[in-house]
Amino acid sequence: MPRGGGLMASGARLQLLLALWTLAGPARPVAADAGDGGWQRRGPGAAVAEEERCAVERRADLSYSEFVQHYAFSRPVILQRLTDNSRFRALCSREKLLASFGDSVVRLSTANTYSYRKVDLPFQEYVEHLLHPQDPTSLGNDTLYFFGDNNFSEWASLFQHYSPPPFSLLGTTAAYSFGVAGAGSGVPFHWHGPGFSEVVYGRKRWFLYPPEKTPEFHPNKTTLAWLQDVYPAMAPSERPLECTVRAGEVLYFPDRWWHATLNLDTSVFISTFLS
Repeated sequence: MPRGGGLMASGARLQLLLALWTLAGPARPVAADAGDGGWQRRGPGAAVAEEERCAVERRADLSYSEFVQHYAFSRPVILQRLTDNSRFRALCSREKLLASFGDSVVRLSTANTYSYRKVDLPFQEYVEHLLHPQDPTSLGNDTLYFFGDNNFSEWASLFQHYSPPPFSLLGTTAAYSFGVAGAGSGVPFHWHGPGFSEVVYGRKRWFLYPPEKTPEFHPNKTTLAWLQDVYPAMAPSERPLECTVRAGEVLYFPDRWWHATLNLDTSVFISTFLS
Protein backbone atom coordinates (compact mmCIF):
# COMPACT_ATOMS: atom_id res chain seq x y z
CA MET A 1 0.00 0.00 0.00
CA PRO A 2 1.29 3.50 -0.70
CA ARG A 3 2.34 5.36 2.37
CA GLY A 4 0.29 8.47 1.69
CA GLY A 5 0.13 11.58 3.86
CA GLY A 6 2.94 13.75 5.12
CA LEU A 7 5.21 13.56 8.11
CA MET A 8 3.94 14.49 11.55
CA ALA A 9 5.11 17.88 12.69
CA SER A 10 8.47 17.31 14.29
CA GLY A 11 7.39 18.81 17.62
CA ALA A 12 4.29 16.61 17.89
CA ARG A 13 6.29 13.54 16.94
CA LEU A 14 8.96 14.27 19.54
CA GLN A 15 6.32 14.85 22.22
CA LEU A 16 4.72 11.50 21.40
CA LEU A 17 8.06 9.69 21.49
CA LEU A 18 9.03 11.22 24.83
CA ALA A 19 5.70 10.20 26.38
CA LEU A 20 5.96 6.63 25.14
CA TRP A 21 9.64 6.43 25.99
CA THR A 22 8.90 7.48 29.57
CA LEU A 23 6.29 4.72 29.89
CA ALA A 24 8.52 2.11 28.28
CA GLY A 25 11.63 2.72 30.35
CA PRO A 26 15.19 2.42 29.02
CA ALA A 27 16.01 0.15 26.12
CA ARG A 28 17.27 -3.31 27.02
CA PRO A 29 20.49 -4.65 25.50
CA VAL A 30 20.11 -6.65 22.33
CA ALA A 31 20.71 -10.37 22.74
CA ALA A 32 23.88 -11.65 21.13
CA ASP A 33 22.20 -14.78 19.68
CA ALA A 34 22.58 -14.45 15.91
CA GLY A 35 19.70 -16.90 15.42
CA ASP A 36 17.18 -14.24 16.39
CA GLY A 37 18.64 -11.61 14.07
CA GLY A 38 19.46 -9.37 17.03
CA TRP A 39 15.76 -8.66 17.65
CA GLN A 40 15.09 -10.41 20.94
CA ARG A 41 15.20 -8.10 23.93
CA ARG A 42 15.03 -9.92 27.23
CA GLY A 43 13.39 -8.45 30.29
CA PRO A 44 10.29 -8.47 32.51
CA GLY A 45 6.99 -8.70 30.67
CA ALA A 46 8.46 -10.06 27.44
CA ALA A 47 7.34 -13.69 27.87
CA VAL A 48 3.95 -14.74 26.46
CA ALA A 49 2.93 -18.40 26.43
CA GLU A 50 2.18 -20.54 23.40
CA GLU A 51 -1.15 -22.36 23.17
CA GLU A 52 -1.55 -25.73 24.87
CA ARG A 53 -2.33 -27.52 21.62
CA CYS A 54 -2.06 -26.33 18.02
CA ALA A 55 -5.41 -26.75 16.24
CA VAL A 56 -4.14 -25.81 12.77
CA GLU A 57 -2.68 -28.52 10.57
CA ARG A 58 0.96 -28.25 9.50
CA ARG A 59 1.81 -29.42 5.96
CA ALA A 60 5.19 -29.78 4.29
CA ASP A 61 5.60 -30.23 0.54
CA LEU A 62 1.93 -29.48 -0.10
CA SER A 63 0.91 -29.59 -3.77
CA TYR A 64 -1.20 -26.89 -5.38
CA SER A 65 -4.06 -29.29 -6.08
CA GLU A 66 -4.10 -30.37 -2.42
CA PHE A 67 -4.02 -26.75 -1.32
CA VAL A 68 -7.05 -25.85 -3.47
CA GLN A 69 -8.99 -29.00 -2.61
CA HIS A 70 -8.48 -29.03 1.16
CA TYR A 71 -7.61 -25.54 2.37
CA ALA A 72 -7.95 -22.59 -0.04
CA PHE A 73 -11.68 -22.02 0.55
CA SER A 74 -12.35 -23.94 3.75
CA ARG A 75 -9.75 -23.81 6.54
CA PRO A 76 -6.36 -22.41 7.54
CA VAL A 77 -3.12 -24.35 7.24
CA ILE A 78 0.51 -23.81 8.23
CA LEU A 79 2.90 -24.36 5.33
CA GLN A 80 6.45 -25.58 5.77
CA ARG A 81 9.45 -25.84 3.44
CA LEU A 82 7.73 -24.46 0.35
CA THR A 83 10.23 -21.64 -0.25
CA ASP A 84 13.80 -20.75 0.69
CA ASN A 85 13.87 -17.26 2.19
CA SER A 86 17.26 -17.51 3.90
CA ARG A 87 18.56 -14.50 1.93
CA PHE A 88 15.52 -12.41 2.84
CA ARG A 89 15.83 -13.49 6.47
CA ALA A 90 19.48 -12.38 6.59
CA LEU A 91 18.51 -8.96 5.21
CA CYS A 92 15.85 -8.63 7.93
CA SER A 93 18.29 -8.79 10.85
CA ARG A 94 18.11 -5.78 13.15
CA GLU A 95 21.54 -4.54 12.07
CA LYS A 96 20.85 -4.80 8.34
CA LEU A 97 17.36 -3.31 8.42
CA LEU A 98 18.57 -0.32 10.41
CA ALA A 99 21.54 0.14 8.07
CA SER A 100 19.31 0.02 4.98
CA PHE A 101 16.11 1.67 6.17
CA GLY A 102 16.86 3.44 9.45
CA ASP A 103 16.17 6.86 7.93
CA SER A 104 13.11 5.70 5.99
CA VAL A 105 9.83 7.07 7.28
CA VAL A 106 7.36 4.34 8.19
CA ARG A 107 3.66 4.65 8.94
CA LEU A 108 2.52 3.14 12.23
CA SER A 109 -1.07 2.10 12.88
CA THR A 110 -2.85 1.91 16.19
CA ALA A 111 -3.39 -1.71 17.23
CA ASN A 112 -7.18 -1.74 17.31
CA THR A 113 -9.69 -3.33 14.97
CA TYR A 114 -10.36 -0.20 12.92
CA SER A 115 -6.91 1.49 13.05
CA TYR A 116 -8.17 5.00 13.75
CA ARG A 117 -4.81 6.74 13.97
CA LYS A 118 -1.64 6.76 11.87
CA VAL A 119 1.76 8.09 12.90
CA ASP A 120 4.75 8.70 10.62
CA LEU A 121 8.31 8.57 11.93
CA PRO A 122 11.75 7.24 10.94
CA PHE A 123 12.12 3.49 11.20
CA GLN A 124 15.15 3.83 13.50
CA GLU A 125 13.14 5.88 16.01
CA TYR A 126 10.45 3.19 16.04
CA VAL A 127 12.96 0.37 16.57
CA GLU A 128 15.03 2.11 19.23
CA HIS A 129 12.24 3.77 21.24
CA LEU A 130 8.89 2.04 20.64
CA LEU A 131 9.74 -1.61 20.09
CA HIS A 132 9.21 -2.76 23.65
CA PRO A 133 7.01 -5.45 25.27
CA GLN A 134 3.29 -4.66 25.28
CA ASP A 135 1.76 -3.16 28.40
CA PRO A 136 -1.39 -5.30 29.08
CA THR A 137 -3.24 -2.22 30.36
CA SER A 138 -2.72 -0.14 27.21
CA LEU A 139 -5.66 0.28 24.86
CA GLY A 140 -5.34 -0.50 21.19
CA ASN A 141 -5.56 3.13 20.10
CA ASP A 142 -2.60 3.94 22.37
CA THR A 143 -0.42 1.16 20.93
CA LEU A 144 1.59 1.89 17.78
CA TYR A 145 2.26 -1.04 15.47
CA PHE A 146 4.39 -1.20 12.31
CA PHE A 147 2.54 -3.42 9.86
CA GLY A 148 1.28 -2.55 6.41
CA ASP A 149 1.23 0.89 4.80
CA ASN A 150 4.67 0.09 3.38
CA ASN A 151 6.21 2.42 0.82
CA PHE A 152 6.91 -0.22 -1.83
CA SER A 153 9.25 1.87 -3.94
CA GLU A 154 11.37 2.66 -0.87
CA TRP A 155 11.42 -0.97 0.38
CA ALA A 156 11.68 -2.61 -3.06
CA SER A 157 15.34 -3.53 -2.54
CA LEU A 158 14.25 -5.76 0.37
CA PHE A 159 11.01 -7.16 -1.05
CA GLN A 160 12.71 -8.28 -4.27
CA HIS A 161 14.49 -10.96 -2.24
CA TYR A 162 11.29 -12.42 -0.78
CA SER A 163 9.81 -15.61 -2.26
CA PRO A 164 6.09 -15.81 -1.44
CA PRO A 165 4.26 -19.14 -1.23
CA PRO A 166 3.87 -20.56 -4.76
CA PHE A 167 0.07 -20.68 -4.57
CA SER A 168 -2.39 -18.20 -6.05
CA LEU A 169 -6.16 -17.98 -6.30
CA LEU A 170 -7.96 -17.28 -9.57
CA GLY A 171 -8.96 -13.65 -9.94
CA THR A 172 -6.72 -12.30 -7.16
CA THR A 173 -3.58 -10.19 -7.09
CA ALA A 174 -0.91 -10.32 -4.40
CA ALA A 175 0.26 -7.42 -2.21
CA TYR A 176 2.94 -7.53 0.48
CA SER A 177 2.62 -6.14 4.00
CA PHE A 178 5.79 -6.11 6.10
CA GLY A 179 6.09 -5.52 9.82
CA VAL A 180 8.21 -5.51 12.98
CA ALA A 181 6.57 -5.60 16.41
CA GLY A 182 7.38 -6.07 20.09
CA ALA A 183 6.56 -9.01 22.35
CA GLY A 184 2.93 -9.08 23.45
CA SER A 185 1.79 -6.80 20.63
CA GLY A 186 -0.67 -7.80 17.93
CA VAL A 187 -3.93 -6.85 16.29
CA PRO A 188 -7.39 -7.74 17.66
CA PHE A 189 -10.02 -9.70 15.71
CA HIS A 190 -10.80 -8.53 12.19
CA TRP A 191 -11.35 -10.08 8.77
CA HIS A 192 -10.54 -9.40 5.12
CA GLY A 193 -9.64 -11.37 2.02
CA PRO A 194 -7.44 -14.48 1.97
CA GLY A 195 -3.70 -14.38 2.48
CA PHE A 196 -0.44 -15.85 3.71
CA SER A 197 1.59 -14.64 6.70
CA GLU A 198 5.22 -15.70 7.19
CA VAL A 199 7.25 -15.24 10.37
CA VAL A 200 10.84 -14.23 9.61
CA TYR A 201 12.07 -13.86 13.21
CA GLY A 202 10.27 -14.59 16.46
CA ARG A 203 6.93 -16.35 16.97
CA LYS A 204 3.36 -15.23 16.27
CA ARG A 205 0.33 -16.82 17.94
CA TRP A 206 -2.87 -16.82 15.86
CA PHE A 207 -6.53 -17.07 16.88
CA LEU A 208 -9.01 -17.86 14.07
CA TYR A 209 -12.79 -18.22 13.66
CA PRO A 210 -14.72 -19.17 10.49
CA PRO A 211 -16.81 -16.39 8.90
CA GLU A 212 -20.08 -17.58 10.41
CA LYS A 213 -18.80 -17.40 14.01
CA THR A 214 -18.22 -13.83 15.21
CA PRO A 215 -15.82 -13.73 18.17
CA GLU A 216 -16.49 -11.87 21.40
CA PHE A 217 -14.03 -8.98 21.65
CA HIS A 218 -13.75 -5.25 22.28
CA PRO A 219 -12.37 -3.46 19.18
CA ASN A 220 -10.13 -1.20 21.28
CA LYS A 221 -8.74 -3.89 23.61
CA THR A 222 -5.44 -5.46 22.58
CA THR A 223 -5.12 -9.15 21.83
CA LEU A 224 -3.01 -9.51 24.98
CA ALA A 225 -5.81 -8.01 27.10
CA TRP A 226 -8.36 -10.30 25.38
CA LEU A 227 -6.18 -13.34 26.09
CA GLN A 228 -5.87 -12.42 29.76
CA ASP A 229 -9.42 -11.18 30.43
CA VAL A 230 -11.82 -12.98 28.04
CA TYR A 231 -10.13 -16.17 26.88
CA PRO A 232 -9.86 -17.92 30.31
CA ALA A 233 -13.65 -17.74 30.86
CA MET A 234 -14.54 -19.19 27.45
CA ALA A 235 -15.96 -22.70 27.17
CA PRO A 236 -13.77 -25.02 25.07
CA SER A 237 -16.44 -25.05 22.34
CA GLU A 238 -16.30 -21.25 22.11
CA ARG A 239 -12.54 -20.97 21.74
CA PRO A 240 -10.95 -20.24 18.37
CA LEU A 241 -8.65 -22.36 16.30
CA GLU A 242 -5.19 -21.36 17.44
CA CYS A 243 -1.56 -22.09 16.81
CA THR A 244 1.87 -20.48 17.08
CA VAL A 245 3.64 -19.86 13.78
CA ARG A 246 7.40 -20.02 14.10
CA ALA A 247 10.21 -18.55 12.03
CA GLY A 248 10.19 -19.98 8.51
CA GLU A 249 6.55 -21.10 8.67
CA VAL A 250 3.67 -19.55 6.73
CA LEU A 251 0.04 -19.45 7.85
CA TYR A 252 -2.66 -19.41 5.16
CA PHE A 253 -6.08 -18.03 6.15
CA PRO A 254 -9.12 -18.21 3.82
CA ASP A 255 -11.41 -15.38 2.77
CA ARG A 256 -13.38 -13.63 5.56
CA TRP A 257 -11.98 -15.71 8.39
CA TRP A 258 -11.82 -13.75 11.65
CA HIS A 259 -8.32 -13.64 13.07
CA ALA A 260 -6.30 -11.96 15.82
CA THR A 261 -2.54 -12.10 16.31
CA LEU A 262 -0.17 -11.97 19.26
CA ASN A 263 3.61 -11.68 18.88
CA LEU A 264 5.21 -13.92 21.48
CA ASP A 265 8.64 -12.38 20.89
CA THR A 266 9.90 -9.31 19.11
CA SER A 267 8.89 -10.47 15.64
CA VAL A 268 9.60 -9.68 11.99
CA PHE A 269 6.93 -10.89 9.57
CA ILE A 270 5.57 -10.44 6.06
CA SER A 271 2.11 -11.14 4.70
CA THR A 272 0.97 -11.73 1.13
CA PHE A 273 -2.62 -10.56 0.80
CA LEU A 274 -4.70 -11.91 -2.09
CA SER A 275 -7.22 -9.25 -3.07
